Amino acid sequence: MTIWQAIILAVIEGVTEFLPISSTGHMIIASSVMGISHSEFVKMYTVNIQFGAILSVIVLYTRRFLQTTDFYYKLFVAFLPAAVIGFLLNDYIDALLENVVVVAIMLLLGGIVLVFIDKIAQDHPKDREITYPEALKIGFFQCIAMIPGVSRSAATIIGGMFQGLTRKQSAEFSFFLAVPTMAAAAGYKFLKTYEIIRAEDIKILLLGNLVAFIVAMGAIKFFINFLTKYGFKVFGYYRIVLGIILLVLIAMGYELDIV
Repeated sequence: MTIWQAIILAVIEGVTEFLPISSTGHMIIASSVMGISHSEFVKMYTVNIQFGAILSVIVLYTRRFLQTTDFYYKLFVAFLPAAVIGFLLNDYIDALLENVVVVAIMLLLGGIVLVFIDKIAQDHPKDREITYPEALKIGFFQCIAMIPGVSRSAATIIGGMFQGLTRKQSAEFSFFLAVPTMAAAAGYKFLKTYEIIRAEDIKILLLGNLVAFIVAMGAIKFFINFLTKYGFKVFGYYRIVLGIILLVLIAMGYELDIV
């Protein structure tokens, strides 16, 4: 993987991680188009640059992260389902990650849900405090995103809306919940594979995280404004098109591998 390929993947991570369009699907297409070899370092890199995306949330919402401990307790409650289920089903999830057809189908089905979600779960006029039971339910929605192609952001935002939260509040809680969830996943991957990192790889990792951080900052600001005004329909249609593209490429015999 060249530096320019690393930058492109970092840009894709920054743009797609917090939008309900599945970063996995985009990584598959980008890595296949660029002909990136799927080495252990590349796999570790695509997970590690999530640290940069996480940092963007902390920087943008610093004041929220300086709130009372009640804020962190609710995040912990929402994080628990993914931590437990992810640990118990780790091997099964890894097997799903190798199936690009699953990713394509989930992109398509998830897109259909997003097209109609604004009608199914009406936006509410005012933000309010999230309760502990609601945080737990959103945490279970997040577990659906263990199926590759579902999108962690989409699952948790939809979960929030079904609890009666506004679009904006659902999206922001999804961002907050991403911090412990993605940090745990990226940290675990790093501990398992850090021995493969060479001296020259450190520069690529640092650059990738920096790019992901900068791009994610812009993506989050855009998404909040767009979602508040227009809802999910555009993202739904986009996912449907992307899912169809993947299925067509697979049917044509293209070998698409998950990085």
